[in-house]
Amino acid sequence: MKALVTGANGFLGSYLVDLLLKHDYQVRAMVRRADQPMAGGVEVIVGDIRDSFAVDQACDGVDVVFHTAAISGIWGPWKSFHSVNTGGTRNVVAACQRHRVPRLVYSSSPSVTFTGDHQINVDETAPYARKWLCHYPHSKAIAEQHVLSSNDPPSLMTCALRPHLLWGPRDRHLIPRILQRARDKQLRKVGDGTNQVDHVYVENAAWAHLQAAKALAPGSPVCGSAYFISQDDPVNCWQWINEILALAGIAAVSRSISFPAAWRIGWALELCHEMLSLTSEPRMTRFLAAQLAKSHYFDISRAKRDFGYRVRISTSEGMERLGRSL
Repeated sequence: MKALVTGANGFLGSYLVDLLLKHDYQVRAMVRRADQPMAGGVEVIVGDIRDSFAVDQACDGVDVVFHTAAISGIWGPWKSFHSVNTGGTRNVVAACQRHRVPRLVYSSSPSVTFTGDHQINVDETAPYARKWLCHYPHSKAIAEQHVLSSNDPPSLMTCALRPHLLWGPRDRHLIPRILQRARDKQLRKVGDGTNQVDHVYVENAAWAHLQAAKALAPGSPVCGSAYFISQDDPVNCWQWINEILALAGIAAVSRSISFPAAWRIGWALELCHEMLSLTSEPRMTRFLAAQLAKSHYFDISRAKRDFGYRVRISTSEGMERLGRSL
C-alpha cells in the first residue's frame, strides 16, 4: 500500500507517517516547507494544498490519502482559513477522483458542531453549527461536508475523523500556548472550573486514522461517515491544565474570571481587532471563552463499533511521555 499524508510535518501528520512506516506502507509526504527531516524511505513532495497542480502530483499513484493539512487558530481572515481548509480540501478530493485513489481519510474537528454551548456526551447525530464563533470550524465544516458528500464506492470511499484536543510530545500549538500563557501570567480559569472536556493523545488519533482507512470498503458503514475521536475519559478541564503546568514546573492557575465577563471581553477585543485591522490574535475571543468554560465531550461508540477504535495509550502513560518531553 502506498499512502499520501498531507501536512506530514505537522503534529498529527508526523505521527501518522511514523505509524504507516511501522506497518510497511510506502509513504509519500506532502509538506509546505521542507524544514524538518523525514524518516528514511519517505518520498517528500513540497507544495501547497491550495495549488491544485501540486496536489494532483502528490495524489498520483497512491492507494490512500490521509488529509491532515490545515490552518488552525481562533483568529485570522476568512480568506486564509477558507483557501487552505476548504479550497485545499476540494483540491485533494478532485485529485483523488482524477487518479482514482480509492480511500480518503479527512482530519476534521469536533468544533464543526460547536455553537458555544455545553456539549455533553454528544454523538455524530449532532448537526453542524449554524452560528460560528471563529472561521476555523466554519471552514472545516464546509470541507468535511464536501469530503463526505464525495463518497462514491468503490471509486472513492471517504470518511472524516474529529479528534478532540490533540496533545503529546512534538505539539507546537496547544501545550506550548498553555505553558506560555501561564509563564506570562495571562492564564485565568474561565467559568466555575467544573467543565468536563474530552482530549486525545496524538498516537491514539493516528491509530484511528489507520484503522478507519483499513475499514473503508464497499458496504462498510465507515464510508461517508464522520467520527468523534477521544481518550474516552472526559477530564476536568482546569485540573488537566494544572497537571500539564506541573509537568513543566509552573504554578497552578489561581486567578479566575466569570464566563459572561470573558465573553464580553472577547467580543470587545474581536471588535477592536477588526476595526483596527490588527493581525495579532486577541488575548481572548468568544470562541476561546466558550471552549474554556463549557463542557465538551463526546460519545465515541460509533468509532468503536464501525472500525474497532480503542485507546492504546492511556492518559496517564501519555502524560508521562509528555512530562519527559517537557
